[in-house]
Amino acid sequence: MSTSITRRTAAAALGLTAALVLAACSNPDDGGTTEVAAASGGKTKINISPDQDRITTDKVDSIAAEVPEEIRKRGTLEIVDSSGSAAPLTFYATDNKTVIGVEPDLASLVADVLDLKLHINTVSWENIFVGLDSAKYDVGFSNITVTEERKEKYDFATYREDNLGFEAKKGSGLKVTGPEDVAGRTVAVGSGTNQEKLLIEWSKENEKAGRKPVNIKYYQNDSDTYLALQSGRIDLYLGPNPTAAYHAATTGRTEVVGTYSGAGSTLQGLIAATTKKDSGLVKPLADALNHVIENGTYAKVLKRWGLSDEAVTKSEINPPGLPKTNK
Repeated sequence: MSTSITRRTAAAALGLTAALVLAACSNPDDGGTTEVAAASGGKTKINISPDQDRITTDKVDSIAAEVPEEIRKRGTLEIVDSSGSAAPLTFYATDNKTVIGVEPDLASLVADVLDLKLHINTVSWENIFVGLDSAKYDVGFSNITVTEERKEKYDFATYREDNLGFEAKKGSGLKVTGPEDVAGRTVAVGSGTNQEKLLIEWSKENEKAGRKPVNIKYYQNDSDTYLALQSGRIDLYLGPNPTAAYHAATTGRTEVVGTYSGAGSTLQGLIAATTKKDSGLVKPLADALNHVIENGTYAKVLKRWGLSDEAVTKSEINPPGLPKTNK
């Protein structure tokens, strides 16, 4: 996996034609589907009904044997994800209760390899880490970015690139490629996320350069954030690029006006399965992920959700992450 600035710079330069290009529309007459147009130009019809018919794979005894005995005896893999996530990452199906998306699909593949029954726990973002700390949950699959600070408490097995998206009201004329483009702007971001960390660093950088700081805003939920964006109370919303692009395409009211690596200017950010440090799970997680990468089921899942351009070629254990002080 390349960690050079080249990939990040290319992604930022793409702007509206970023890695994830979506043209989505709900079709309630077609069993609850959304049509996704990927960067390749082709279209993928994704299933947003509760009847998911997930992609599956066979167990691998040698990898399953690596799982700590307590979990093997229990027979379930306790996955935790965030109720604050959005399509196509983790969201509710058309029945408003079944959790679907790329994250639970990848978690399901891992559970298959490890010969464990998948059990999904959906909680608020902060309670993901509270639950991992207490060993209530085994592993987080919730668009969690590898950061140097998090590596002090957690182990990571990577499975997707992490790119952030700046979303603006359609026709705003805004373009974001660096800190100077958000100087003096009002920008919404999720609390406790690596997006927030990046935005705070950019604000400090602007002040040091004699520019205005960023006016950072926080909202309780996505609906409040998008209402503020439409009403002009905020200029931009910084979140995961997949969700920003999906929302922009679905509503037609917003647009992605810039992308950036979730690990900053010098490193390609990575999303990872997250487990309590020294829990004994990170190696089987990485081995399971590498197995599904090799057998092709991983690629099928990403294609299903229009995220093929965020694929990695290998799952890495605890690679370099977002620095404690991003520069």
